[in-house]
Amino acid sequence: MESVYTDVDGTLTTGHKLRSQTIRALESLSEAGLRVVLVSGRPAGWGEAWARTLPVDGVIVENGGLFFVRGASGALRRVYAEAPAERVENRKRLRSEVLRVLKQVPGARLSSDSVYTEVDLAIDYNEEVRLGDAAAGRIEALLRARGVTAVRSSVHVNCWIGRFDKLSMARRFARVAWGESLSPESGRCVYAGDSFNDAPMFQAFALSVGVANVRGVLDRIDAPPAFITRAAEGRGFEELARAILAQRGRRPANRSDL
Repeated sequence: MESVYTDVDGTLTTGHKLRSQTIRALESLSEAGLRVVLVSGRPAGWGEAWARTLPVDGVIVENGGLFFVRGASGALRRVYAEAPAERVENRKRLRSEVLRVLKQVPGARLSSDSVYTEVDLAIDYNEEVRLGDAAAGRIEALLRARGVTAVRSSVHVNCWIGRFDKLSMARRFARVAWGESLSPESGRCVYAGDSFNDAPMFQAFALSVGVANVRGVLDRIDAPPAFITRAAEGRGFEELARAILAQRGRRPANRSDL
């Protein structure tokens, strides 16, 4: 095992909070020599803060719209999926299409943190509002009919225009950060997630792990994970971290682990 890629909301967080025990799990993985990369639908603003403050090697945000990585000098770099002109044009059209859809779904609104995005936008359905699955599904369908990629995380409907996703940007991250090709089928890296927008990663990674709350979407997700933890949310990630460290000989796994 060389690298751990992980979603954040509903995978590292527990009840929308990042527990100290989960941060310690990230630290333990890093201390064991594993490379840790966050892969989230959250905005660029969140990603920069995580990259500067958490024990991780990089952060991919906005469902693959951009990532943060430190260069040889230690300075933090932003790398975008699209060229500047294309990004500006797509963003302009995206905003227009999203605002059109918001008018068609009662109660729908942009997430409060969309102001910190640079590439995609997010519609809140399960964070500060409770629209329910039916409304979230309608939002996705309306956006897709307009040529917009729309996919749910555990809290938002993330939407963007452009040919990228979590997997394509994880591949690019590996090339830029480490000068190597990502080989998710090799068993040298693991991905942990919990929701619909994790499907490309679940499908590609031989070692794909869903925390237990992924069971709530298993009947609707395009590609399920290969394994599921016993515990949900951040505690599920902690369970996975203990199993990885045990396999590396750091310390024995709890009997309940994986």
